[in-house]
Amino acid sequence: MRPSKFFSKEQKVRILEAIRNAESNTSGEIRVHVERNCLGEPTDRAAYLFEKLDMHKTNMRNGVLIFMSYDDHKVAILGDAGISAVVPEDYWDKILDMVSNKFHEGDFTGGLETGIISAGTQLKKHFPRQSDDINELPDEISYSEK
Repeated sequence: MRPSKFFSKEQKVRILEAIRNAESNTSGEIRVHVERNCLGEPTDRAAYLFEKLDMHKTNMRNGVLIFMSYDDHKVAILGDAGISAVVPEDYWDKILDMVSNKFHEGDFTGGLETGIISAGTQLKKHFPRQSDDINELPDEISYSEK
């Protein structure tokens, strides 16, 4: 199955609503990227995609990427320098554990929602929405069609 077909329309709506809700309270940006398989370490792949998706080009360096590969149940969460500098050192690992648990139960949509909501909570705390905020990155789910 192609990655863009992995989620149903309803599941995609749930994921996009979670992103929009999380971003409505912050200047931060959250993106989700989906692949079928991840060759190598998911953190390395997420770092590559972070740059490819221009996640590092937000004004406050407060983008968060949630990467998943569904066939091998791999996931990585990568925060840019601005957000990673202000969250506890093990923060992303804690979110990753929650998301991974959902994935291992087969609840990929719920796992992504958990990660998005958790990232949004910290983004809101450290980067609250300002009156002049703009949406710097697309909210859509991105895919690698391998």
